[in-house]
Amino acid sequence: MIRKISTPLKEEEIVLLEAGDEVLLSGYIYTARDAAHKKLLQLIDEGKDLPFDVNGQVIFYVGPTPNKPGEVIGSAGPTTSYRMDEMTLPLLKLGLKGTIGKGKRSEDIKNYMNEYKAVYFIAIGGIGALISNSIKESEIIAFEELGTEAIRKLYVEDMPLYIGIDSYGNDIYSEVL
Repeated sequence: MIRKISTPLKEEEIVLLEAGDEVLLSGYIYTARDAAHKKLLQLIDEGKDLPFDVNGQVIFYVGPTPNKPGEVIGSAGPTTSYRMDEMTLPLLKLGLKGTIGKGKRSEDIKNYMNEYKAVYFIAIGGIGALISNSIKESEIIAFEELGTEAIRKLYVEDMPLYIGIDSYGNDIYSEVL
C-alpha cells in the first residue's frame, strides 16, 4: 500500500508510518546539506531566527544541479544522510519531523526519531532526474552564497519515498531487508 502524506507533518500521521512503507509526499519541504546545516546550527547557538520554521517540516539532503531553461530545478538526487547525523538533534528539538536522504543513519538517529516522533525518508539514489519531476516550485530562501548547498523551499507533488526509519526507531536497513 502506498501512503499519501503532506507537509507539514503531524505526529498522528507519523506514528502510523512503518519502516519500509512506500509514501508519496506532497507539500513544501526544504533543502539543506552539510554547509547549510552548519550555518543553521550556528544560528541556533547564537539564539537567532532560522530562515524557516522547522516545526512539522521536512529537510531534503540534496544539492540539485542547475535547471535547464523551462525547468523548475535540475536533477535532485539525495545525498548520503549520515553526514548530517551530528547536526540533526538540534533541529529535531525545534520540531523537525522528517529528513530525506539516502543510506544508513546512526543508532543515535534511530533513537532520536523515536524520542521526537520523526521519520527518515529514503529517496533512492540515482533517480535524481525522476525526483525532480515531483518538484513543482523551487526558491532559494537562505545562504545563496553556498550555491547548490543553499537552502531552498521546494513544493513537491507525490515525491516517491520510502520510510527508512520510523517514529519508533525501526530501521529498514536492519529490520526489514
